[in-house]
Amino acid sequence: MAALLLATADALAARFGAVTVRGELSGFSRAASGHCYFALKDADGAPALLRCAMFRRAASLVDFAPADGQQVEVRGRLGLYEPRGELNLVVESLQRLGTGTLYEEFLRRRAMLQAQGLFDAARKRPLPPYPRALGIVTSLGAAALHDVLTALARRAPQLRVVVYPSPVQGPEAPAALAQALHTAGLRRSADGTELLLLVRGGGSLEDLWAFNDERVVRAVAASPLPVVCGVGHETDLTLADLAADLRAPTPTAAAELAAPVRDELLAGLQGRADRLRPAVERQLHSRAQRLDAAAARLGRPAQVLAPHLQRLAHQQQRLQRALQSRRERLAEPLPRLAQRLGRALQGELQRHRLGLAAAAARLQAQDPQRVLRRGYAWVESADGRPVVSARALKVGQQVRAVWADGRARAEILHLEPAAGPGPEGDDVPLPPSS
Repeated sequence: MAALLLATADALAARFGAVTVRGELSGFSRAASGHCYFALKDADGAPALLRCAMFRRAASLVDFAPADGQQVEVRGRLGLYEPRGELNLVVESLQRLGTGTLYEEFLRRRAMLQAQGLFDAARKRPLPPYPRALGIVTSLGAAALHDVLTALARRAPQLRVVVYPSPVQGPEAPAALAQALHTAGLRRSADGTELLLLVRGGGSLEDLWAFNDERVVRAVAASPLPVVCGVGHETDLTLADLAADLRAPTPTAAAELAAPVRDELLAGLQGRADRLRPAVERQLHSRAQRLDAAAARLGRPAQVLAPHLQRLAHQQQRLQRALQSRRERLAEPLPRLAQRLGRALQGELQRHRLGLAAAAARLQAQDPQRVLRRGYAWVESADGRPVVSARALKVGQQVRAVWADGRARAEILHLEPAAGPGPEGDDVPLPPSS
């Protein structure tokens, strides 16, 4: 029996050689080894059935996703599967019917648009790292929309999503897709979108043909928003993918590329906060020490006023004793003189009190804190020395301004010294204005 089967196989190989067969795919499966097995049925419904095997090398060259019911054209060699004595076809190439013409058109359009610079890497824009809102151009009934929304809800639930609906298959799809892309660009300010996803699930070359339409490709290239194109499966490639700023292998991958994971961002922010907190505390401690030192340099007005008050009290006591002594020396029969003297002394005392009050007021007016509370500021250099003249400053110099309720660090950007003598009375020539 084995000899008969072997002879039959040799006769088939010698008689037919390479053959080309058209039919409908049935029972297609792909083994873990990469080999594919399927049957071809007659397209007109006849009961003919031809079993086929396509080994891994030939299967890797197939440029579409084979599925049951597709009309295909295969080329291979007839053989006999000896364990079951079945006629089979070892397939060397598999092509979907009609894809040859479409693929040639795809290549022609690709060459034309590439020559016009629509696919140049230099015009690709980076994606915003932390978008607040993004737009999605796809069909409302597409599974791709569900996949994208699911991925965004998992990764970045805070992200706002705006959907610009459009059919993604059929004769009306190219014009609708181009219009949706145009609308998204016009409404980007009102909608707050910073990024655009153009997505659709997998399919045949005919199913995805809208994304090879020149109108859609030009709309993607002209979009004012960066565009991530996730059309089909990883092996699918459209001209819209080439014109987009970034190509994603699938719609879910497009969502993952567009939105960083919120939990990772929050963890990064927490780490930065933990590193920043000790540095802020050190700065606050340093500023508090410098404030205490500045307060010590200013001194306390009450301490300056205390010796003057003591001298005033002593003079008042001396005056009272002198008045008492003079009064005692004057005789009792001199009441009018005593009255005049008393009035004179009271006037003198009042004059001294007024003078003392004026001196105290002038002294209080010199209190730096009172001056600062009136809206003035104290300017000092970085080493703490007072700046009393604009001529002592330089453009770009760091200074500190001190008010009654706080201080600030500043940088000299422009100098305009006033004409005339400096703070010490010397007439210094003015430098040119910076």
